[in-house]
Parts: sequence; structure tokens; C-alpha cells
Amino acid sequence: MTAEGTLVLVVDGAIVLVAVLSLLCGYRAVRGPTVPDRVVALDAIATNVVAIAVLFAIKTDRGLFVTVSLVLAIIAFLSTVAAAKFVTEGDIIVTQE
Repeated sequence: MTAEGTLVLVVDGAIVLVAVLSLLCGYRAVRGPTVPDRVVALDAIATNVVAIAVLFAIKTDRGLFVTVSLVLAIIAFLSTVAAAKFVTEGDIIVTQE
């Protein structure tokens, strides 16, 4: 087996593994006992989607998917911060009066 064939096999296996992990995180997001558990599960799903995009970029040899994964990571980070602030304070945007 060539090195390229091995790389394709490893990347395909990693994509399947990350997809299964996303499904498990989806279960935790739906059935989580508390809201912070759900927030962490959704953050893990977003991280797994970024990983799938990067693995797909490696598999197809296209750099565009790396750019897409960076944008997804930024959006996931901002949404996690907003959800954490909502859980802790009960409001996201506080107006000063």
C-alpha cells in the first residue's frame, strides 16, 4: 500500500470517527440533564464539524475548506460565549440606564 492510499484510509476513518462522536454529542445535547451540559455538547459538535471540514480539505486537497473551518470555529466560539453568558447571567446584552 502506498503512502497516499494509507493517508486516504486514515482520513476516511477519522471522518467516520468524528461523525460518530458528533452523533454522541447530539444525544447529550438533546438529553442533557442541565443547560450547561447542552451548551458543552453543542460546542463539541461545532468543534467536530470544524474537524470534519479540515479532514475533508486534506482528503480533497482544497484549501477553501480550511478557510470555511476557520470561519466556523470563530462562529462556534462566539456562540459558546454568548450561551455561557446567558446561562450565568440570564441576559446576553445588558443596557446601562
